[in-house]
Amino acid sequence: MAQEPSRRLWMIALKSFIDSFKPRQLSGNLRGTDYMGNKYFEIPKSSNRQRTSRWFEPPQKDNFLQEVPAEWEAWLRGRRREPPSEEEVLKNLAVMNLKKKNAVKVEAKAGKKTPMQKGIETFPTYEEYERIPGKNSKDS
Repeated sequence: MAQEPSRRLWMIALKSFIDSFKPRQLSGNLRGTDYMGNKYFEIPKSSNRQRTSRWFEPPQKDNFLQEVPAEWEAWLRGRRREPPSEEEVLKNLAVMNLKKKNAVKVEAKAGKKTPMQKGIETFPTYEEYERIPGKNSKDS
């Protein structure tokens, strides 16, 4: 015999109330580290927790310009179930460094100053393109 909807609602509320007294995990399980020194933690999903909780601790807590590898960021945001292996992260780092090196070679071959020398916050400027709409680079 099926339960009435109001009775089922009371059962769900009672179960949630009882589950709230169960001990919960406050500290996370270390799931891995990366080449920058970041440590990644996780509290898994349980009966009184709806989803997993994931975060990282940087090596320098006061530095607000933290970088996280793309593989670990995907894990933190829940786009992948398992954390990345160290080999996967190092392989993608090698590919990224190779692309930077090749970009410098291409820019040097073209005879232009490379934007990679100053860092990620710079944007390359070229003579054939306008920096400000309607004004040539020679005018400014």
